Amino acid sequence: MIEVKNVTKSFDGFKALDELSLHVDSGTVYGLVGANGAGKTTVIKHMTGVYRPDSGSVTILDAPVYENIDLKKRVICIGDDLYFYPTYSILDMAKVYAGLYPSWDWERFYSLKEVFPIDIKRKVRKLSKGMQKQVAFWIGICTKPDVMILDEPVDGLDPVMRRNVWKLMLQEVAERNMTVLVSSHNLRELEDVCDHVGIIHQGKVVLEKSLDDAKGNIHKVQVAFGVAMPDALKESLTLLHEEQFGSVYSLIVKGNVAQIKEEIAKHSPLLCDILPLTLEEVFIYELGGVGYETANIIL
Repeated sequence: MIEVKNVTKSFDGFKALDELSLHVDSGTVYGLVGANGAGKTTVIKHMTGVYRPDSGSVTILDAPVYENIDLKKRVICIGDDLYFYPTYSILDMAKVYAGLYPSWDWERFYSLKEVFPIDIKRKVRKLSKGMQKQVAFWIGICTKPDVMILDEPVDGLDPVMRRNVWKLMLQEVAERNMTVLVSSHNLRELEDVCDHVGIIHQGKVVLEKSLDDAKGNIHKVQVAFGVAMPDALKESLTLLHEEQFGSVYSLIVKGNVAQIKEEIAKHSPLLCDILPLTLEEVFIYELGGVGYETANIIL
């Protein structure tokens, strides 16, 4: 569906993307995460045809994106920085998009007034940021795109509206097989909606897996011994992080969970629990493994 292959992009000698590759399957929700300046927005601008790569290729639905007008009629992008014509009402903007997108659905537009209770005659630029974001989703959904690309999509929305918007997105994925790529710093929210995740660091994708697989290789372990944790155990595990709370050690360990349990069992622990890892923790410790400073982060 979305295929980015070995894309490199530089600006004034700075390499924003360094042979970056990622793949998004049809009908999935893909979360793209990374630290500030990692290259997320630059990737998105390649996917939407704003930038042309210095090298490599970007295709959607097996077609190149750059200067492909027909393809762009099947893709919608909602970013954090929205633009609406200064004097246009919601209805005026809807008419603009209806003229641009052949799949525009007027019936859907009027039915969504129940979800987005804003007078369609109001000028969009005079609405609050949160209400403008609602309008962006309202119009975006009505274009009935094959691909929706979201950059920090729900910033400015209240909790109830955030839930309603995600419900609508997932409904489109389930009913029309729409593909969604979403870039966000709200990892706890992504965890609830994403099928796959890609972690980007310094212009490269350092991890790309299904969400379950991404969590499956890194484990949080709580363990206690009658004395201090044996040095031999530390040496046998791939430790990403270690904290001690009294007699209990909280460990982040990379590897096969059965082998980890086996190694710990050799030292007769008083307590050994394997706890579920959040996407936020996966992000922090995966980036820690490639040199990103995580030492002072407390979870």
